[in-house]
Amino acid sequence: MLINSLNEKNKSSLLIYIKYLKLIYFTNDILQKYPKSEKFALVKEIKNTLYNGLCSLMYAIKTNNEQEKTKYLSEFDLTINLLKKHIALSYRYKYINLQNYTIWYTLVKTICQIISKK
Repeated sequence: MLINSLNEKNKSSLLIYIKYLKLIYFTNDILQKYPKSEKFALVKEIKNTLYNGLCSLMYAIKTNNEQEKTKYLSEFDLTINLLKKHIALSYRYKYINLQNYTIWYTLVKTICQIISKK
């Protein structure tokens, strides 16, 4: 009911937000499996990237100024691209298997596709 009453921009923003939360939940589950030696290195960096992305996304959703929205979406896009690099690095160092890599990368790719439509 609520979703039907929203305009297309708001639906898109809500969809990105929901997808990004799913990405955060999945990422946190995956990061628990990393070796202890990486808890304060790559794991911390991935979490920082994730939450910085969430912050940029929230600002982009909440602002009414188109210039600011573009700025925050640009920051969010940069964050997503950095997260892709972290995922690739995690796979390269064998902290995650191919199945986890594929699922994780697909979640990120879906968000990128939604952003590119905006």
